[in-house]
Amino acid sequence: MASSTSSSRKRMAGGDGLTNDCWELVISKLEKEKEEEEESNHCLETLSMVSKQLLSISSSFVHSIKLIHNPSSSPISRLFHRFTNLTSLDLSAFRGGGDINALLSRIPPTSVSRLTSLNLSNQQTFPILGLRSILLKNCRLTSLICSSIAFLKFTDITFIADSFPFLQHLDLSFPGGGEGILVVEDDYNNAMNLLPQKLKLLRSVNLSGNFYINNSSFLQLCINCEFLQQVLISRCPFITHAGIAEAIHHRPTLNSLSVTNFKEGLELENVDSYFIDSLTSLNRLTCLDFSFSCITDLMLKAIALHALPLTKLVLQDSYNYTYSGISHLLSKCPSLHHLDLQRANFLNDKLFNHLCAFLPGLLSINVSSCDKLTNSSFFALLTNCPLLSEIRMESTDIGLGPTPSIVDLLVYPQLKSLHLAYNSHLQDHHINNFASMFPNMQLIDLSFCHHIFQHRIAVLLKRCPKITHFKFVGFPHAKLRSINSEASILEVLNLAHSRIDDEGLYQISKTCPQLLQLDLEHCHNVTEKGVQLAVENCTRLREINLQHCHKVSTDIVSQMIFTRPSLRKIIAPPHFHPRDCDRKLLFERCLVF
Repeated sequence: MASSTSSSRKRMAGGDGLTNDCWELVISKLEKEKEEEEESNHCLETLSMVSKQLLSISSSFVHSIKLIHNPSSSPISRLFHRFTNLTSLDLSAFRGGGDINALLSRIPPTSVSRLTSLNLSNQQTFPILGLRSILLKNCRLTSLICSSIAFLKFTDITFIADSFPFLQHLDLSFPGGGEGILVVEDDYNNAMNLLPQKLKLLRSVNLSGNFYINNSSFLQLCINCEFLQQVLISRCPFITHAGIAEAIHHRPTLNSLSVTNFKEGLELENVDSYFIDSLTSLNRLTCLDFSFSCITDLMLKAIALHALPLTKLVLQDSYNYTYSGISHLLSKCPSLHHLDLQRANFLNDKLFNHLCAFLPGLLSINVSSCDKLTNSSFFALLTNCPLLSEIRMESTDIGLGPTPSIVDLLVYPQLKSLHLAYNSHLQDHHINNFASMFPNMQLIDLSFCHHIFQHRIAVLLKRCPKITHFKFVGFPHAKLRSINSEASILEVLNLAHSRIDDEGLYQISKTCPQLLQLDLEHCHNVTEKGVQLAVENCTRLREINLQHCHKVSTDIVSQMIFTRPSLRKIIAPPHFHPRDCDRKLLFERCLVF
């Protein structure tokens, strides 16, 4: 009997039942089904634990990894030996200082030859030595992301231009760690001018927050890079209105343009007709982002007149335009899928209802901080936009105005994400309606909606069983002890600034064992006892935030790391200072802030 049971388990584990080819087909099918839900990595992680055969096969399906600490030479070799088909390496969260050069140097030639995408963001310096090492191993990068490099030198930019001729995607945004470096020297200008001369295959470039680029270098980029399609130049103080106009005039094949935080030359009285002519000549433009910028009705109407094929329009916190301009444009954009009108303060229910009639193909919308929008606008969206999967209406007046009765409510199975934070008029009966209307909802944010009580949250989670992301920051009333087993698939739970206590945290951890992220910032009733129980029960937990949890002892940090090996990021409670002897051991396992 024991032998029979062992044999059965072996077959179930894939030990001798199916060939590798069969398992590859099975895993490929599972990956395809989970792709839309962004759960393929969880599927592979589970399969890899079944048997050595499935560990090997599932590892071959991993094409991208993100390193967060500095492994020794032996683990890094094993890592690349296990994941033999890596094409993307993300070091943006890497904690190792200058050791990033050593890490890049240890990547074996067989892995480097497949590597096409590398993310080096958030480093102190640009790792030229490590990159020289991988270049000797036949690396042909097509994507290089170097955002927020604290000390990006002109020699680093020159190195990129000389060393990666196959680059199609380049991100040099926000040098100086996001603050920019106010240095405009010939050396930097020459380095920026070298990029378009050497990187002829560029298709997308992000130079946002960059003090090194000016009108001349941006013009050369648009002239020399004939395949260029996407440009992001937010907060570039030495690129002017006239400079943008001239540059994009030479690259009519652009399909995505982002010039956020742009003000010069776009004042209502001084609209440059050359800028408008250049913009409207982009007859392939599908994505336009003018966030935090001064725009005009004249510009919006010109875009409408030329019938640009926009699928995404972002005017977040933009100003100077009116309902006349935006309605004219939207009436001529039948293919629009994504719309962001955050803080369009002129909008009210009547005007917004008219806009909704122009948006039958809309997939996502953001009208947060449009504080005159009420229930009428919310239901107008649902009625007129049958494909809508994401609604952002934070800081509005949802909850005011008439609501259809339960018997009149329709079901909207396509809606997946609902962001309604800071809607102080929302009450329990509205949440009850959502539970009936959105059975396939996966994310809901009800942060700082102070008139919703815990029993209604439990009903929502029970009737919307696909919710994986739940945000309820600032929950003031109760201690969230009534969430039941219906919430068991929750993966992201944000209860910051709430009154949850140890007992409530324990109950949640028992019924939500699949939690990946748990945010308890400013939860003053939680102690290390509740945190430890939660970490023990949530066997897949990767991130936990204990910032400003003053009743949680700092000793909990090391306990959590050793109790739950899956943890990758911990924001520690107040006054955490690891001993020097513990620092290396702890930080090799997990990022601790």
